[in-house]
Amino acid sequence: MRDYLPLLALLLTKEQRYNPDMANNVIRISESEAARNFADVLARVRAGAEVVIESGKLPVAVLRPAEPNLRLLSESIALAKKHAEELGYEPRMDQEFAADLEEIIKNRRPWNPPAWE
Repeated sequence: MRDYLPLLALLLTKEQRYNPDMANNVIRISESEAARNFADVLARVRAGAEVVIESGKLPVAVLRPAEPNLRLLSESIALAKKHAEELGYEPRMDQEFAADLEEIIKNRRPWNPPAWE
């Protein structure tokens, strides 16, 4: 069933193959172990581990912690100042856009996430 995997490894370029040196905390497990203990696998990922799920000796999937898409307010201010310097002027919000934003903020409702079972 998985006879194509060794051939696939030969077809992949070096850049397309998983690089085990990329992570400090790498855990290698089989597909069946990942399926049996998926909650444990996610707990390890949340703790910072990178989990390589393998079929035989070939990697099938790599799970790693997601990088948060956050920016500090100080970073945003620094970016805005840099952008203004590049433009040669400080961009200003037009009145209609400002009014729209105020209306959105005034009318927003609290977020009620669904209860997951």
